[in-house]
Amino acid sequence: MFSGGSFGAFKTAAQGAAKRFTTQAGSNNVTYNAAMGALGATAIGSGVLLFNLNRTAAYANMEAEGLHPADYPFPQKKMLGTFDHASIRRGFQVFKEVCAACHSLDLVYWRNLVGVAYSDEEARAMAEEYEYTDGPDDQGEMFERTGKLTDPIPRPYANEEAARAANAGALPPDLSLITKARHGGVDYIYALLTGYTDAPAGVDIKEGLNYNPYFPGGSIAMAQNIFDGVVEYEDGTPNTASQITKDVVTFLNWAAEPELDDRKKIGAKAALLFSSLTLIALWIKRNRWHTIKTRKIVFNSPKNWGKSPFDKSK
Repeated sequence: MFSGGSFGAFKTAAQGAAKRFTTQAGSNNVTYNAAMGALGATAIGSGVLLFNLNRTAAYANMEAEGLHPADYPFPQKKMLGTFDHASIRRGFQVFKEVCAACHSLDLVYWRNLVGVAYSDEEARAMAEEYEYTDGPDDQGEMFERTGKLTDPIPRPYANEEAARAANAGALPPDLSLITKARHGGVDYIYALLTGYTDAPAGVDIKEGLNYNPYFPGGSIAMAQNIFDGVVEYEDGTPNTASQITKDVVTFLNWAAEPELDDRKKIGAKAALLFSSLTLIALWIKRNRWHTIKTRKIVFNSPKNWGKSPFDKSK
């Protein structure tokens, strides 16, 4: 059993340990908070630096990687922005009359244009302007037929070899996903199409190539194809080079992300729903826990700390 002296010694030791623990815990807490603050400041500073570097129009290795494009105000880039569907329609006209001479659009079908930029009748009429190889028929022969909505946008070349032979060995890329396949997206494509210029002094461009500072290396096989008046818009929109480029880039962005409008609409609904659910959850938590969290626990110490609890004497 504990004697009065041993109980007093135990009490003293316990109080000393509690004091040391409190001091050490406080010191560790301060160190932990300082470390987490430094880590957070470093993360935020690094993020701001990378963001600014990404927005800078020029940086160290421009010749090898190309100039970084500026941030152009395409409406679909905004958080709740959507496509300009009139611009998509004009952009497809530019693609048909300019880009389709060399580039394919394998992942876009005539039916995809219905309800986006054209009516059903307009899309059918455009498809019927082309002949497609189909078959075999009952005799096992392939045959030619007019296009229909389920056909893809026709290719300019039958195969890759024919495309290279017609373009001095360069292969024009398929444009179905081009805005997602290039760093910078629509900004890069716009800057590339409008960035042709004469090569600066000291820069040699091989025969058959063209100088464009936004293209990695500066030398690009594709010549400049967009100029003022190269397309006549049916709706009377001014056909400046910048407007034509903006429209075709918008169309290519839609071709790569046709679900963008619906995705943002669903995202806005989801954000509203989960925000409402979060507020309800916070209210329920506060309502259910306030009686427990506002309780006051009081410890009444013994009147005589020096007396052993095992001492039966009065």
